[in-house]
Amino acid sequence: MQIQTLDAFQVIADPSRRHMLQLLSKESLTISQLGENFDMSRPAVSKHIKILYGAGFISITGIGRERHCILKQDGFNELQDFINYFDKFWEGKLKKLQMILNNKAKAN
Repeated sequence: MQIQTLDAFQVIADPSRRHMLQLLSKESLTISQLGENFDMSRPAVSKHIKILYGAGFISITGIGRERHCILKQDGFNELQDFINYFDKFWEGKLKKLQMILNNKAKAN
């Protein structure tokens, strides 16, 4: 079965995947440990993990017979770039507003 590649926003749109990321932000977990936090089948958990892995949000490392999921930076870069773009946009708007208000204050 091939998992469709999703962009970062599609990946985090799912509440279960967001919850998985939050859990992994505290510690690395095995696939089974992650699954214990959700009321879904193991194949459903595996599908979510494959999506997170494919989008670069997690890495999977084999330690003995277990596979550990570890949070990665890569998947978050697309989100951060998007947020940074709009941070700059709003900073520009606020600077223009401040300039207009300063000019009005000087005129009075």
